[in-house]
Amino acid sequence: MAKVELKQPVVKEISEKIQNAQALVLVDHRGLTVAEDTELRKKLRAENVSYKVYKNTMMNFAFKGTDFEQLSDLLNGPSALAISETDPAAPARVLVEFAKKAKALEVKGGVIEGKLYDAEALKEIAAILPKDQLLSKLLGSMQSPIANFARVVKQIAEKKAEGGEAAPAEEAPAAETAEAPAEEAAATTAE
Repeated sequence: MAKVELKQPVVKEISEKIQNAQALVLVDHRGLTVAEDTELRKKLRAENVSYKVYKNTMMNFAFKGTDFEQLSDLLNGPSALAISETDPAAPARVLVEFAKKAKALEVKGGVIEGKLYDAEALKEIAAILPKDQLLSKLLGSMQSPIANFARVVKQIAEKKAEGGEAAPAEEAPAAETAEAPAEEAAATTAE
């Protein structure tokens, strides 16, 4: 069997994985212990990120003609791919966080939603919270003013129930009586 025939399935596998990818991050994994590598893979799986080590030439062939072709300059030395189809920040978030305690892991760079980012930019992207946490913060900030308004209305209603102030409906008859003498005075002057 020729070398090309052996390489085609691997290139096809990579091409299929990156076809719907929103984010792809390259790392140099040299120096990781088996325990660290196992822990890293577990954390990536928890975030629905696929992670695999491929030969650079295979990745280079698979990247041709895609947004990920921008990564070809980073394909030197041992490389592993982290791919996410759902959360664009997930691979960067997990890898950057893990690299803080596992100094052997080096984030090379990545492509997120078609744009190339270096290792420093990926650190900033890693600070972005997951989508579900961002949505909960958004909902919390939207509910806060509504909840405060509801508390104020409730306090006003309780105060009026205690007899603290007269209700606006009770003030209306007093306003009508004040206008009545003015209307009577206008009627007498017209006569």
